[in-house]
Amino acid sequence: MNSGGPGSQILLPEVPQFDCEVRLSPSQVGSLRAWQARPGEVLTVVDPQEQCYRARITLIDDTGAIVIPFTSCPPANRLLAIDVYQAIPEKERFELVLQKLTELGVARIVPFVSQRSLTQAQRDAKQKKSHRWPDVVLRAAKQSRRAELPELWSPLTWQECLQEAARADLALLLYEGDERCSLRNALQKFSGQRLALIVGPEGGFADHEIVQARRSGLVPVGLGPRVLRTETAAIVGAAVVQYELGDLGIG
Repeated sequence: MNSGGPGSQILLPEVPQFDCEVRLSPSQVGSLRAWQARPGEVLTVVDPQEQCYRARITLIDDTGAIVIPFTSCPPANRLLAIDVYQAIPEKERFELVLQKLTELGVARIVPFVSQRSLTQAQRDAKQKKSHRWPDVVLRAAKQSRRAELPELWSPLTWQECLQEAARADLALLLYEGDERCSLRNALQKFSGQRLALIVGPEGGFADHEIVQARRSGLVPVGLGPRVLRTETAAIVGAAVVQYELGDLGIG
């Protein structure tokens, strides 16, 4: 639903000098357009050594663009990609999920439809809101100074969700039932580069969906004894994964 992913990175051709103009090639104009960039705006750019900078855009046209980097900033963790699969919730809750997951640095946000969730058509029945989702992601990415937009997918069916999530190095399903392990324990031996986190709807997953998830290789995990709303579970789950494996550390 957006132009997220590695193609949204604004790549510099060389290591820049602060306050000096850097001309970008026409191929980089597409990355700027993914951000809906305008002259005068400040965005995060990346040099060939993967160092990040804040840079002001002074020109954008069909021949390329000119940016002026003026300070460096910490790069995001590029060793871990977190994909969050979220059952479509009611009202504006998904917009909150989009905003906070973008701020946390997840790589991919994928809404899906399960037995107890809404469909996109049901979500838009009273007032169409899904067309706003890419804008919510874009605003959050700019505000949090991300160098790359997260991918926002169109809603998947439950079976499509299972198939896509199973492609990750580790796929976890947040589950409130008895037969589960803790999220921390599930992460202890993880050494891959892509992790999928599946978050169910209000009311949880149906029993047959848990069976299907296990058959697809997904690992049911819990967040402790608390019962969380679906949007809270998505945000807390992603934050715990970032803390345990990513760059949300202390010190």
